[in-house]
Amino acid sequence: MRFFRLLKIIFTLHKYGLYKILKEYHKTSFFATVVEICLFFMPTTFKDKSLPERTRLAFEYLGPVFVKFGQLLSTRQDLLPDEYVIELSKLQSQVKPFSGKVAKQIIEASLKRKIEDVFSFFEQESTASASIAQVHKATLRTNNLNVAVKVLRPNIETIIRKDVKVLKLAAWFIEKAFKDGKRLRPQEVVAEFEKVIHAELDFPQEAANATELKRLHKKDTNIVIPQIYFDYCTHDVIVLEWMDGTPISDLDTLRKKGINLEKLSHSGVSIFYTQVFHYGFFHADMHPGNILCDDYGRYVGLDFGIVGCLSEEDKRYLAINILAFFNRDYKRVSITHIESGWAPKDTSVEELENAIRSVCEPIFNKPLAQISFGQVLIKLFQVSRRFGIIVQPQLVLLQKTIVNVEGLGRLLNPNLDLWITAKPILEKWMKQQMGWRGLLNNIKNELPYWSYTLPRLPRTITNSLVSAEYIKEQHAQYIKLLISYKRQNLFLITLLIALILILWL
Repeated sequence: MRFFRLLKIIFTLHKYGLYKILKEYHKTSFFATVVEICLFFMPTTFKDKSLPERTRLAFEYLGPVFVKFGQLLSTRQDLLPDEYVIELSKLQSQVKPFSGKVAKQIIEASLKRKIEDVFSFFEQESTASASIAQVHKATLRTNNLNVAVKVLRPNIETIIRKDVKVLKLAAWFIEKAFKDGKRLRPQEVVAEFEKVIHAELDFPQEAANATELKRLHKKDTNIVIPQIYFDYCTHDVIVLEWMDGTPISDLDTLRKKGINLEKLSHSGVSIFYTQVFHYGFFHADMHPGNILCDDYGRYVGLDFGIVGCLSEEDKRYLAINILAFFNRDYKRVSITHIESGWAPKDTSVEELENAIRSVCEPIFNKPLAQISFGQVLIKLFQVSRRFGIIVQPQLVLLQKTIVNVEGLGRLLNPNLDLWITAKPILEKWMKQQMGWRGLLNNIKNELPYWSYTLPRLPRTITNSLVSAEYIKEQHAQYIKLLISYKRQNLFLITLLIALILILWL
């Protein structure tokens, strides 16, 4: 079956005339020519459209995995030219829903109960449908609460598994055939994508993600996270609180309801940067389709299959660089890249500083309200090509989310000044991590370990000394044995020489 899927992909690339891209490179031009000759009987369509547009259409035709991978690639300005990025960013995950009857069968098989025993009402027609799953509205029989029932698409795991294997093969080919292949690490990008898309298939993990975000934001009046009903969550089904609200992109309705769009835009940026820098755990799929606004002007988060996690080192790197960028301290950015190991150790600080300045200064010539954090990261990745800086796969997801958040904020408020909202959050985090406050926080965090370790310290030292003495004794015995062995060998050699002399004489 994988062979037939590969054939379909090869035929699709030919149908949309995409082998023309491979002809532009010496190592791949022969391969592209051979494929085109073999498929001469198949017509090429959409000749009137540009190559980037044909690429988007081909991804849409190939299905959910390629659509999602194209969405990921649309955030990789270091990997693709701008015209491809613009087209791939248009990819949408909305697909035709599958039968409500099939959805019922999946739910009953997964919960091992009749649908009527669980829900007093179940709407057979889906309210939302995407490439991985679809949602039905229902009412729980136990407490009469309205819920959203999210059901995994039938056979989607098999489809994803096959397509990811094809993507891995393509990534290997790109790494071998293209000059920048190793630096861009396409195999690692595909591996990161595989983790992301499998996370969307893991409903128990999605339920846990939603619960964690709800806990983190329990005192936040700007966002609402739905309650998860774990008794009805399985591998194929997740049941959560039904959330009423207006799609965040429906500006006319929001205005009619009297929602303050300017305040809403600042709240969204604040929520995201708080998640990133204070929690290190952020909703990584914050496009308009996953965000509602309730009648109180609060964000309503949906779809928690994709979350991002950042280490303390990642957060520190990002905070230092973003603050340095907006203070135009390009030398600090350059030094941080080299110290973190992202840039080669022999990189010239001054050359990297000048390169960063050359791409960032045009950004800062705009009014501050028009400056994009996402564009700052994009430009930084573009500089990486020249200096051999390794593109970090764990930041691809963050960059994608930053672009989504900024786009969402400026959809609500075209004059949104991101820096006014984000700077206090970044500075607060930096104060908590550095200086005397950072020292006190680190001591506080380490106290539970110290309370366990300190009482055991005398015993640990004693055991270490005993072990050292034992090793010393063993070493002394080994030396004695070695000397004895050498003496025995010397005696045997002397005896052998004497015997030879006696026989000779």
